[in-house]
Order: sequence, then structure tokens, then C-alpha cells
Amino acid sequence: MHVIDYIIFVVYMLAMLGVGLYFFNKNKTAEDFYVSGRNMSSWHIGLSVVATDVGGGFSIGLGGLGFTMGISGSWMLFTGLLGAWLSAVFLIPKVSELGHKYKFFTFPQIFGHFYNGKVALLAGIISAIGYIGFTSSQVLAGAKLASATIDGLNIQTALIVMGVIAVAYTSIGGLKAVIYTDTIQWLILIGGLVFIGIPVAYNAVGGYDAIKATLDPKYLSMTNVTWYQILNWSVTIIPIWFVGMTLYQRIYASKGPKEAKKAWIIAGVFEWPIMAFMGVILGMLAKVAATKGMFDGITDAASMDSEMGLPVLLATVLPIGLMGLMLSSYFSAILSTADSCLMAASGNIVTDIISKFSKKELSHKKELQLSQIVTLLIGVFAILLASQMQNVLELMLYSYAFMVSGLFVPVLGALFWKKSHPIAAFWSMLFGGATTILLIITENKLPLGIKLPEHLDANIYGISISLLLFVTISTYHNNKKEKQNGIQNN
Repeated sequence: MHVIDYIIFVVYMLAMLGVGLYFFNKNKTAEDFYVSGRNMSSWHIGLSVVATDVGGGFSIGLGGLGFTMGISGSWMLFTGLLGAWLSAVFLIPKVSELGHKYKFFTFPQIFGHFYNGKVALLAGIISAIGYIGFTSSQVLAGAKLASATIDGLNIQTALIVMGVIAVAYTSIGGLKAVIYTDTIQWLILIGGLVFIGIPVAYNAVGGYDAIKATLDPKYLSMTNVTWYQILNWSVTIIPIWFVGMTLYQRIYASKGPKEAKKAWIIAGVFEWPIMAFMGVILGMLAKVAATKGMFDGITDAASMDSEMGLPVLLATVLPIGLMGLMLSSYFSAILSTADSCLMAASGNIVTDIISKFSKKELSHKKELQLSQIVTLLIGVFAILLASQMQNVLELMLYSYAFMVSGLFVPVLGALFWKKSHPIAAFWSMLFGGATTILLIITENKLPLGIKLPEHLDANIYGISISLLLFVTISTYHNNKKEKQNGIQNN
């Protein structure tokens, strides 16, 4: 990159840190830090939701899908649209009312309300683990982008730089800093893609004729996807809208259910078709560039990581100045997800775990300081975890799957089934999440060498086990209670 690009990039990063510093003095309580004082508008919340959900990891991941399968990869974010709108209709009316009435900060507090403290604690642990993994995936996405576009920067150094920036402004500024920077970052990303990334890359590879002549026709088809890919995306992504800690924080941060529902509708439209097609189109353009030899001397196109195609394309085709702007756009998306996931993990650990074991009531100032310290420590751990991983989309989907498998069924039961039982919630969470992780680790192999169908995501089996246990145990305890009541009445 040219010195002008570096200056643009550095100024942007300093501006993000400045937002964190600005809100540092405005946060007086943990409520300010975690739920922004519960008075945010629909547009700020909506843009923050989509920036968090799509963000840099999915931006880089979508580029990888476009590189390998073409525009059909956009169907992955169609499931995000469905999830957003379903949760707007069914989830928000219930959760928003409870959150404002009981001053909730986190998602597991819903479990504490409907079940008991033991169930809420386990939910907090599962959610925290999932969001630490998700934070790591975003830092890894940023490191991949930086190492591909900045000369002489290796991926480990990039991890440290990206992590320090994200952790610094999040740990000092809280959710309000996150939401405001998300709004800025998302607008920068959309503007960068629409007015810089796609037009410049499109012209650089030779336009539509070159795309059509270079790529297999299936790349331009919306049907280049299997039923099980859509199923796997659906069972992993749609449920996250019902169990995502980052989303519950934004429901609580909204002025009320009306504003939250509007925000979710805005987020859904931005996910699909807007961001979905932008991401895969850039990935396709990277595939064209690689096939035409435009990456020769930079990387081996035949063996390159598909997720590196997009960053290498940008480094290859963008002129001085525009490279800095486009790089800032993608770092914007990455940071907007990393900061939110970091806040989610911090909220889980402070509110749902530490507070359960703390016997001493903390002052508002002490609670705020604890929140900031925990956020900082989680950020450091997430950077270390990211240094051990290779694939961004894989790490994100594993983190999603772990949370969904354990938490989806119990939260639906809490909100929509009156016969739900705390013991059923606890064991369905434990075995649902554990099943998914076990199958991932053993590559879908059961004991005695039994291997499950390779094309079905492990998350499907985790949710199925969770549902079976939840219904069975809840039914057993309800029948037992009815029998006891019958004996007492007689």
C-alpha cells in the first residue's frame, strides 16, 4: 500500500478509538455499559444489528463462498433475513417487555426468570464460550485481510494489531460506543462496496464478458446449491436470532418493542439481498482475477485459501487512496462484529457467572470497572484463540452451532410452552451443545465407528437431541406433578 493509504487507515482507526474514549466518561453504571441506557433509536439499533450479524467475518466468508460457488452463496444470508423477521414477530414482543420490566442485561437472565438460577448459569457459560469463539473469528478475519493487503505484515502480527484496537475501544466505551461505531462502520462498508470495491474490481477483470468467459456457468446460477447446504445454514443461522446475546442486548437497549421490531426489519433487508449479493459478487470477481492470472507473483491461485481471494483482489486492483478507503471499509465490518461479540461474552461472564458466585453487592462504579476489566481479559484470550485457528467461516459457524444446539430449544420452551420444566432445560442445554461439539471433533462419527451422513451439519443432531430430552423430561415431570396433585386431592 501507498503511504496515503496508510494515513487514511490510521486516521480511521484513531477515530474509532476516539469514539470509545468519548463514551468512556459517559458510562456511569453497568446499565450504561451493557444496554446503552435503554434509549436507542431503531436505525442505530438496526444498522448495529446487521453490522454485528454480517460484519467482517461473513464479509470475508461470503467472499469465500462467491469464490467457490458463485452467487448461490447468497442463500446463506437469506436465512438471516428469515431469522430476523421471525424473531421480530415472535420473540421481540415478549423479550422487550420482560427486559424493560426487570432491567435485564443479558440473554440468560430470561432463563433465570422462567426456569431457575442453575439453568441461567449454564446458559451463561454456553453463551460466553460461543461468543468468545465468535470474537476470535472476527479478529482472524481482520488479520487475514490485513496480512493480504499490507506488505510485510504477517498474520500473527495482524492478529495482535486488530485485537488491540477492537478490545481497547470496546472495553472503555461499552455498548453505546459499539452501537455508534457500528452505525459509522456499516455506512462506510456499504459505501465502500457500492462506490469503490465492486465497480473498480468489475472493470479490472474485464466486465461481464470476461466473467462469463472465465467462470463455469454454475457460478452465475442461483441454483448452484444443494438442499442440505440450505438446511445446514438454516438450522445454524435462523435460531441464532432467538439465542444471540448480542441481539438481546440490543432489544434491551431499544426504547421499546416497536422500535426493536422496526430495527430487526431494517437489519433483515440489509442482510439479504443487499449484503449477501455484494459479498458473493466480490468473491466471484476474485475468482475471475485468480483464473486470469492477475494474482501471479502474489500468491498461488491454484492452491490459495478461497477466503483470501477477496483481500488479494482488493490489494491488486485498487489505486492509491481507494485502497485505504476500502481497507477501512472491511476493517469497519470486522470491528463492528468483534466489538459486539466481545460485549456479549463480557456480559455473560459478569452478569450470569461472576454475579452468581459473588456474595458482595458492588457499587455502580465498581460494577462498571469490573465489566471493563473482564471485557479486556476476554479480548486478550480471544486473540490467543484466533492465533490457533485457520478458517474464519468455519470458526464462526462452529461458535454459532454450539450456542444454537444448547440454547434454542429451551428458550422456545420458556417463551412458548407452559409445560417447560427447569430440569428439562438444563439437560437439553448440556447434551444438545455437547452432542454438536462431540460430532464436530469426531467428524460426525458415533461410538463403535458409526458414521453419520457427511452432508448434514452436526448442529442438526445437537438440536434433535436437545428437543427430545426437553420434551421427554418436561412431560415426565408434568405427569409426575399431576399424579401427586391427584393423590393429594383424593
